[in-house]
Amino acid sequence: MLSISPFRLAAGLACFACLALAVGRPAIAASPASQTDRLISADSVEFLQAQCIDCHDGPDGEGGFDIHSVSPDLTNAASLERWVVIHDRVQSGVMPPPEDVELDPETVRDFTEPLRDRLRTYQLNQQRQEGRVRGRRLSNEQLSRTLQDLLRVELPLDGLMPPEQRVGGYVHLASAQSMSHFQLNTHLRVVDAALDAAFAKTLQPASEWTLDMPPEKIANKPKGRRNRDPEMRKGLAVIWSSGMIFYGRISSTRVPEDGWYEITLTASGLKPPQDHGIWCSVRSGECNSGAPLLSWIGSFEAEAEPQTMTYQAWLPKGHMLEVRPADRTLKQGRFQGGQVGFGEGEDQDLPGVAMHSLKMKRIYPGGDRKESRERLLGTLPLRYNRTLQRSEVNVEKFTEKRDRNELRAAITRFADLAFRRPVDAASIESILQLAEAERQSGATFIEALRAGYRAVLCSPRFLYLTEFADESGRLDDWAIASRLSYFLTGSMPDEELRAAADQGLLRREGELRRQTDRLLQTRRGQRFLVDFSDQWLDLIDIDFTEPDRRLFRDFDPSVQAAMLAETHHFLQRLLDEDRPVRELVGADYTYLNSRLARYYGLTESEADIADLNDQMKLVRVDPASPRGGLLSHGSILKVTAAGNDTSPVLRGIWVSERILGIEIPSPPENVPAVEPDIRGAKTIRELLAKHQADASCAACHQNIDPPGFALENFDAGGRWRDRYMQKRGNAYKAGADVDPSFAMPDGATFDSFVAFRGLIAERDERLAANLASHFTTYATGQTIQFADRDRIEEIVANTRDDEFGFRSLLDEVIHSDLFLSK
Repeated sequence: MLSISPFRLAAGLACFACLALAVGRPAIAASPASQTDRLISADSVEFLQAQCIDCHDGPDGEGGFDIHSVSPDLTNAASLERWVVIHDRVQSGVMPPPEDVELDPETVRDFTEPLRDRLRTYQLNQQRQEGRVRGRRLSNEQLSRTLQDLLRVELPLDGLMPPEQRVGGYVHLASAQSMSHFQLNTHLRVVDAALDAAFAKTLQPASEWTLDMPPEKIANKPKGRRNRDPEMRKGLAVIWSSGMIFYGRISSTRVPEDGWYEITLTASGLKPPQDHGIWCSVRSGECNSGAPLLSWIGSFEAEAEPQTMTYQAWLPKGHMLEVRPADRTLKQGRFQGGQVGFGEGEDQDLPGVAMHSLKMKRIYPGGDRKESRERLLGTLPLRYNRTLQRSEVNVEKFTEKRDRNELRAAITRFADLAFRRPVDAASIESILQLAEAERQSGATFIEALRAGYRAVLCSPRFLYLTEFADESGRLDDWAIASRLSYFLTGSMPDEELRAAADQGLLRREGELRRQTDRLLQTRRGQRFLVDFSDQWLDLIDIDFTEPDRRLFRDFDPSVQAAMLAETHHFLQRLLDEDRPVRELVGADYTYLNSRLARYYGLTESEADIADLNDQMKLVRVDPASPRGGLLSHGSILKVTAAGNDTSPVLRGIWVSERILGIEIPSPPENVPAVEPDIRGAKTIRELLAKHQADASCAACHQNIDPPGFALENFDAGGRWRDRYMQKRGNAYKAGADVDPSFAMPDGATFDSFVAFRGLIAERDERLAANLASHFTTYATGQTIQFADRDRIEEIVANTRDDEFGFRSLLDEVIHSDLFLSK
């Protein structure tokens, strides 16, 4: 690690002083809103007084709503939000309650249309003055990827950063971001780690590391030794099925340094069940009691015939591989003393995995050493210092002037890339002076260069997205390039996209579509739907709960990995083939492997599962089957459950907000939560009936309850059930029948999940508007405001001829003013 002088540390911290200035403010000229535009009209206030006073007069008003607390001044953010809710509830007919006051359509229109115009006018004027999207910084993942791509290093940096706040599922909303002293210090630590890795990769000699192990090298259990490594059996390295922690570790695979490694394993199954192979996991870790956590690498189904699998994984120094049967439905061996001796599994007639060969090698997916050197040092001459055992810039023939000019030129070139737009020396003069001062104080050329790079990476112009716009609010090409790249790849623009921005091509006909096609095929872009669905669908929370093994005996890491793969493959098909958005919920297909199909309990009469193996495949399902569409995916059902139990409220809110685009407000403070009845005396339907009978609760529950009850046939682990399970002592027994029937807000009724799914799939325009809204939120870091609704409707209308295609909606969002304007 290169040393950091106190001067450089102080300078780095000083660079953060201007973070609070929020870079990227729009260069937009607009006159402030008039006094009239900022106030709700007297007619609207009078309507509220006349229609709502009976139920909402004072602090004890129904639902905690007091009309006297609603200010007509829209500059108050809380008042603006309340007037939007009032508009929506009156327009939808929820308020005033129809059973109390039935307003004729003309009265509703006379109230909502002027109010809508006032709200929209105020917000549009506000957007013209300040920009729709405020200054936002890179999220943890975006920062990590940007440093990796900028410096050509592979070091995962997310773990060095504090957890991020998620608002509406998203971690990079400008309104939710903050910057504390703790985060500033963390950023410095992350920058230093990235720079250390980059300079080490560039200057230190290359160290190639490979392993090529036959079975006798994989196994580490001679007769008389008891440990948790594989044993030799008939010339192969074998691990038997067992629940013992770390059994299956391969001590000889311990890696000498942090890095990415390619793992090639050839294996077969031993003593498999009659109807399927042996599902095995590949994980990594230190594999000892002081470091019990293991990192997931992959899974495979071991058959009688050997097969070869290849994985790529980041392995910290000291980690080793663990390969073992991981199917909890298999018979598991019992071993005494926490260790396994040679032949002890054989006598128990256990299934096992036999390893024929194992190869490992160090790889550099972010770029080789030559690419890193070009990125950090350009064409600077190098020489090898045998004393320090690393390369250094050869300054022997440098004059003092050349030394200074080379230093300034390298930092300016680096800043141009880091700031994602052109820079000149004058704009970073303070950074250049810092590096020169380091050089003059006796630092080597590399140390002074690193000080300058560190200052660049501590600048708000790097950490924040600098989005400049003209007077009309149109983003310049560099801002468009960054917005497009961070939307689709989660990282900085690559060379080709940056070149298009430099040439001013991004607003030319067809160029954004071409760049979108290209970016989606890049290494980063192929993860677009994984990244997007992690936040949109809350899949990032899938590890938040661990199902009770007594209730979910078949659930294991291989099942969970397959659940995520099912959703990712499903969404990828929608994107690649521009499938109609109604297939999000109404598809007659899904993606399965043999393990997930078995976990779901699917039969060949329900789905074409005859030829499934350990690879995810497109599977057609019977239209009468509950499988097919997002709402039946195990990943969705797990993240929307409450641990070992389900909740119609949690799932109903999730479907409303994530799929149907219906925002559900927080419940009033004076409404108690629904507590589950663990004795089974009352069903959840009976417990929620009280809420439905309350007018202030019914406004939300009319949207929450239909999807919530429709999904009750799926348990917390994503399996189908016809009866609830009740806990009695330490055991679970079948309880009451599941009743999924309910009525939609418009009066349409359903008696099964399949019928509900059909009703939702028909509302493809609503599904399209929701997807467009989530694309826009994810792309811009700003939720959809009241004034944005017309533009979302325009995006949706432009895709009508394509049956609201998934890819068509993505392209329309990218070409919209919402995306291309500040």
